[in-house]
Amino acid sequence: MSAHPEYKFFDAVSASFDKAARFTHWDPGILEQIKQCNSVYRMHFPVKVGDKVEVIKAYRVQHSHHKTPCKGGIRFATAVNLDEVMALAALMTYKCAIVNVPFGGAKGGINIDPKKYTIYELEKITRRYTHELIKKNFIGPGTDVPAPDYGTGEREMSWILDTYTSMKPGEVDALGCVTGKPVSQGGVRGRREATGLGVFYGIREICNTQEIMDRMGLKPGVEGKRVIVQGLGNVGYHAAKFFREGGAIVTAIAEFEGAIYNPDGLNEEEVFQHRKKEGTILNFPGATNILHSPEALELECDILIPAALENVINAENAPRVKARIVGEAANGPLTPEADDVFIKKGILVVPDMYLNAGGVTVSYFEWLKNLSHVRYGRMEKRFTENQNITILSQLESLTGKQVSNRDRRLITQGADEIDIVYSGLEETMIGATREILESWKSHPEIPDMRTAAYVVAINKVATSYAELGIFP
Repeated sequence: MSAHPEYKFFDAVSASFDKAARFTHWDPGILEQIKQCNSVYRMHFPVKVGDKVEVIKAYRVQHSHHKTPCKGGIRFATAVNLDEVMALAALMTYKCAIVNVPFGGAKGGINIDPKKYTIYELEKITRRYTHELIKKNFIGPGTDVPAPDYGTGEREMSWILDTYTSMKPGEVDALGCVTGKPVSQGGVRGRREATGLGVFYGIREICNTQEIMDRMGLKPGVEGKRVIVQGLGNVGYHAAKFFREGGAIVTAIAEFEGAIYNPDGLNEEEVFQHRKKEGTILNFPGATNILHSPEALELECDILIPAALENVINAENAPRVKARIVGEAANGPLTPEADDVFIKKGILVVPDMYLNAGGVTVSYFEWLKNLSHVRYGRMEKRFTENQNITILSQLESLTGKQVSNRDRRLITQGADEIDIVYSGLEETMIGATREILESWKSHPEIPDMRTAAYVVAINKVATSYAELGIFP
C-alpha cells in the first residue's frame, strides 16, 4: 500500500469552497446545495473492438442547474473516474460564474486510452456515449452542452453532433448541442487557441496591475518576464506562443518525457516540430535537457504555467518552486497543501477556476453563434469598413494629408469573426481579473486569490438561486 493516500480531487475543490464560504453571508443550506453535484450519470456500455466486446466505463456529471444549459468538456483518459469528473464539473460551475457565462457546470469522461484504439473504434465509442447521453436527456442545446477536453478535439465533437442530429431530426438549434466543433460544422474561429489565449490575457492583466507588481518586486508588463510552461498540448502551446509574442521569454518547456531549458528563450513552434519529428522534446538544438520533467517546475522564473494534469505541484515539491507567479492553465495543478506553502512564500497563484476559462468563454460564443444561425461579422463587417473609409476620406480632405496604404488597411478594416472572438475573450478575462482583485482588496482577511475567486463565484451562484425564488 502506498505511503501517500490517493488524492481526492472533489474533496480538494470542496475544501477550497469551504475556505471561501466563511467570507460570505449565505445560509449554510444554500452553500451546501451549491457545493453538491445535482445529477450524476455513471454508465457502462458494450462496444465491439476488434473481434471481442469491450465494456466501456463512462460518466457525465451536471454539478449545478442554477443556469441552463449545463456546460463542460468530455475527456478520454485512463485516469477518468467519478471523483475527477465531479470535481471538474464543480470547477466549471464556479468558472462560468466568475466570467459571467450563463451556464451551469458539467463534465464528462470516458475511461479509455485513446491511443490504443483505431479511429473507427474511437468513433464507435464516442457515438455510443452520445447515444447514452441522449437517452437520459444529458445532452442538448438547452440542457447540457459538451466540449473538448483532455484526449478529445474537433473530430470527436463532430461525431457527437452528427449522432445528435441523426437522433433529433428537424431540431433547428441542434448545432448548439456541442461546442469545439470544426468551423465547417458550426464551430467558431479562435476556439482552438482560446484557453491558452485566455491564460495570457489573465496573467497580462495581473502583470499590468501596478499594486501587485510592486508587492511582488517586479516591473509592470509581460515584456521581459521569464516564463516556464509545463505541457505542450493545445493549452500549453498557445500560452507559450502568446507570451512569446507579448515579449516574454519562454525559458523552459516540460513534457512527460522530460524538459528543455534555454535562458535565451524557446520558440514553441520549433519545439513542437522537433517533437513531431523526433518523438521527444529532448535534444532540442541550443537547449539543455532536463531528464526528470518535474524538475523544470523548480527552475527560477517569473511566471510558471502548469498546463498539463492535476496535482503536479504538491506539499513535497512546492517548497522548491522559485516562480513569483503561478498561472494555473491546467485544472487543479496545485494541491491545497501547495497553496498553503505558496501563501507563506509570497508566491501569487492565479487560480485555474477563472484563468483557464478562455475555452468555455469562446464555447459560449460558439453556442450563441449556433443559436443565432449567423457568423460573427457577417452583418456588420462591410458596413463598418465603408463607414471607416468615409470618415478617413473626410479627414484626409480636411487635413490635406494622405495616410499610407498600410495604415489605411488597418484603419478601415471591419471586424472578422476571429477579431470579435478575441475581443470578447480579452474583455471577459480583464473584467474577471479586476473583479477578483477588487473582491480580494475589499476583504484583506482573504488569504489568496483562489479564495477571492471562490467568494466571487459563490456570491454569483447563490444570488442566482435566490433570484429564482428557490431560496428565501
